[in-house]
Amino acid sequence: MTEATLEDIKPPQLRRAADGLPEPSSIADLIEWFLNYDERTARIRHPHTNELFQWKQQDDAANNVATYPFENAEARFAVGTFQALQENRSEPLLGLWLNDVTAALHEARNTKAEIAEANKIDETSTDSVIVKAEKLTTKAERRLYLSSCWLETLYTAEARVLGWAYQELYGKPFSPTT
Repeated sequence: MTEATLEDIKPPQLRRAADGLPEPSSIADLIEWFLNYDERTARIRHPHTNELFQWKQQDDAANNVATYPFENAEARFAVGTFQALQENRSEPLLGLWLNDVTAALHEARNTKAEIAEANKIDETSTDSVIVKAEKLTTKAERRLYLSSCWLETLYTAEARVLGWAYQELYGKPFSPTT
């Protein structure tokens, strides 16, 4: 491998503006890099993920949950990640945000796994989770399962990017507090 190739596979550095905050263009570059090169983040671009996101948007609207009409799952992820970095302007604030993201990720993952196990949903199947959820007999359980699937995917992607940004900004890896 050449040095140029090694440089190409590393996430771009966050550049700081005069106020010390990450430059918006460098946040965009970082998000794009993770979407292109990090498998777990790139899942946000998968058609099944977008199908799930569209379901979530429609379900929220049907249940009078206020939503912003994002075009797709990728746009929702990118805007949320960008906002998290812009609004959590210090190490303690970003650390708290990441704690919340990782806690929600853990809860979503556990809920999804419990429902899948109880209902013998084959998590290794390549079917979309929308199809997998058809096995569930109640609307409430379907909504909980599908919402958990969406949150797991979204928060996994956000945690990957924000965790790397935390390390880049503060010179140490993020470590969740319990």
